[in-house]
Amino acid sequence: MDALMAAFVAAALAQVGDRTAWLAAILSDRYGKPALVIAMAALALLAASGLAAALGTVIGPKLAPNAQQLMLALALLLQGGGAFFPAKTPDRLDRWRIGAVATAVLGLFILAFGDGVQFIVLTLAARTPVPALAAVGATIGSLVVIVPAALMGEAAWLKLPLKPLRIAIGVVFVLFGLVLALGALRLV
Repeated sequence: MDALMAAFVAAALAQVGDRTAWLAAILSDRYGKPALVIAMAALALLAASGLAAALGTVIGPKLAPNAQQLMLALALLLQGGGAFFPAKTPDRLDRWRIGAVATAVLGLFILAFGDGVQFIVLTLAARTPVPALAAVGATIGSLVVIVPAALMGEAAWLKLPLKPLRIAIGVVFVLFGLVLALGALRLV
């Protein structure tokens, strides 16, 4: 259960002001079908997180517990560091002519798979006996942010104070990453 809750919280925080939620808002406006975009986002996020968790199950047994903790610390530090930079506008996928379902699921999968959340999922899955919980937690946590973004649409989403939220969340990630790293190195 630790992996479920940790992935849920990490993904929910990481998605605030991130490109995945922004793309969901764009696609929701474009197709006028927020429920469809949300369903495809859930599918895309579960697939991306599932792949990350599967890789974590392969890597995890090869690492000592301190190395697993250090890897998680690195994932949190990278996610936190990235939050200090403004999110680039995601590709609007205007030239994609494959329909609403395929555009939403493929576009969101590609964006989510390259996201820092997947590194966090991988590291959490490497540390737990039930790695699928990390994937499920990250999917649900991401949807906590993506659902409102899709329902609000791009204009309303961008009116939110995303920049200060990203910076505050980045500080939280960096602090937790530093504490975990110092603990893994036995410096605290």
